Amino acid sequence: MFDFILSWLILIPFIGILIILGIPKTQVKAIKLCAFVTSLIAFVYSLFLFILFDNSTSKFQFLEYLEWLPSLNLHLFIGVDGISVFFILLSTFLISICILTSWDSVVKYEKEYYICFLSMGALLIFVFSVLDVLVFYIFFESILIPMFFVIGIWGSRTRKIKAAYQFFLYTLVGSVLMLLAIFLIYFESGTTDFQLLLNVSFSEKKQIILWLAFFASFAVKVPMVPFHIWLPEAHVEAPTAGSVILAGILLKMGTYGLVRFSLCLFPDGSVYFTPLVYLMSIIAVVYTSITTLRQIDLKKIIAYSSVAHMGFVTIGIFSLNLQGIEGSILIMLSHGFVSSALFLCIGVLYDRHHTRMIKYYTGIAQVMPLYTLFFLFFSIANLGFPGMSSFSGEFLTLVGAFSSNTLVTFIACLGMILSAAYSLWLCNRILFGQLKVHYISNYLDMNKREVAVLSPLVICTLWMGIYPEIFLDVMHVSVSNILEII
Repeated sequence: MFDFILSWLILIPFIGILIILGIPKTQVKAIKLCAFVTSLIAFVYSLFLFILFDNSTSKFQFLEYLEWLPSLNLHLFIGVDGISVFFILLSTFLISICILTSWDSVVKYEKEYYICFLSMGALLIFVFSVLDVLVFYIFFESILIPMFFVIGIWGSRTRKIKAAYQFFLYTLVGSVLMLLAIFLIYFESGTTDFQLLLNVSFSEKKQIILWLAFFASFAVKVPMVPFHIWLPEAHVEAPTAGSVILAGILLKMGTYGLVRFSLCLFPDGSVYFTPLVYLMSIIAVVYTSITTLRQIDLKKIIAYSSVAHMGFVTIGIFSLNLQGIEGSILIMLSHGFVSSALFLCIGVLYDRHHTRMIKYYTGIAQVMPLYTLFFLFFSIANLGFPGMSSFSGEFLTLVGAFSSNTLVTFIACLGMILSAAYSLWLCNRILFGQLKVHYISNYLDMNKREVAVLSPLVICTLWMGIYPEIFLDVMHVSVSNILEII
């Protein structure tokens, strides 16, 4: 049953897609049920990756091999280590959340909508498990296609087409240099197999060039300032489920690429450009935090705060020590829970009142107590409160950064103060004060489905904050192996 666990994880969403294609378009409930059951099966099955994973080795596990183009020495390897296993779990988990979130939403082309999300689930598993640089690039870019349709077709406002093209072109153009770099690697070494490339020693000059080419792609995906322009627009125009999957997991592909490929294949380049990454990261942390304070659209507030949090991630990665890298991975996972939950909370308001402007929502605590409880919880988690998931990651990241560069650590701490400012100010503006009944007169608190969607995210946020050791134990040996390579 578990001999080909990764292959089955990839096949399960495609089996669900084939079943959905056979269901008549008029049977909307059957389409939704099939999509949700398929995503739930994939999530439950992915749990066995975590259960069966051996923490004591840095080698890739659940390895599978397929000859692709043997004449060109191109083969397909898939496998996971202590880092990628968490991102596969996060992907299958959030796909289930997205489908359940859309259950009561009235969308056109329901069949195509759920096919897009299931296909993203399969492609994400491929991205986080593939061990060939060229195949990684193919699936890394393939995810743009279903996400482009989700924003452009099922977006919420009139500028959705522009946002979809902006998202697609920004991220695609950034990856052109990466493709050229992969060709250079292939002609230099004769292979694109990641495990073989670990034994290939590129000259320092070539490492610098290759690192820059890969960084051009990953920096846009993260996104790092100044490549972040597409993100707020994409979030604002995307449907709630689209924002959840975009913030929760698609942004992590860039930082995962930095950890997996930039650090391991180009260690000299990574060390050489650490000051550049630090500079871009602290600008992202401070500038986007200040920009967040100025926003009046609820989605833009969470979108800009995401850029700031990913700035902490890149600081941790390029601290090039155990605490920093492990802390950055914890922040990535925590952001997948907390940011997704905040977008879901905003979606609850938008589904009822079809606006995201803050000025209409003053005094919600008086009429939506259950909603207030969830929103306040995730806002506190977002600012890195002790006992929450973000605190564990940010603390480890700052410890790692302090041993590498005290000035960067000090400026990053300002970002934590600013995150508390915009998080608490947002809560104050929409939860408390007098109701503006001349704008919105009827309020409806969260229903059972919305509570069911947010409750697992509450559990995950508390679990990681109170007992992060279970996550650190799994990733520790794999991160130590990366540091040995560097």
